[in-house]
Amino acid sequence: MLNIVIFGAPGAGKGTQSDLLVERYNLNHISTGDLLRKEIAAQSELGKRIKSIMDSGNLVSDDIVVAMIDQAIATDTQGLLFDGFPRNVSQAETLDKLLEKHGRKLTCVVSLDVPRDELVRRMLERAKVSGRSDDNEVTIMNRLKEYEAKTKPVADFYEKKGLHVKVNGTGDIKAISQSVIAEIDKRK
Repeated sequence: MLNIVIFGAPGAGKGTQSDLLVERYNLNHISTGDLLRKEIAAQSELGKRIKSIMDSGNLVSDDIVVAMIDQAIATDTQGLLFDGFPRNVSQAETLDKLLEKHGRKLTCVVSLDVPRDELVRRMLERAKVSGRSDDNEVTIMNRLKEYEAKTKPVADFYEKKGLHVKVNGTGDIKAISQSVIAEIDKRK
């Protein structure tokens, strides 16, 4: 059973590639962003707290995210594609423990490599199309700063375990997808 992490900075194309991978490998897509936005849409007290945190460009606390991830692993029967998790080394260690708890392990961590200026351009364009309140210039810069400081070290964590794969995330979506699939197929 495949268990894959799609990794990269905000705007790297994780969501786009995730959709293609979910279809190709029949995986359950675990997007922390989607899970959090669903909670916001429900307008629960937790959702209101999450919205305030996300609107400022900060990351939601690990305890909230980990509980959602543990539930997703416990109920999965197909294989998982993690998108937006893990966001830091502590979460990477936790993910390994959660997978082990449920008798699983990661197949690989596919990192989409995209230059910073292209990330900013993509997110500003996405804001025009989707109207997401967390895609404005100030928030984007804060999100990229958070990514560099807290999330990027996750790649090194998985590199040491031999699970990290870097793929060029610029250019034609189909070509990027073919590169990602080729890397996953090597590790199945």
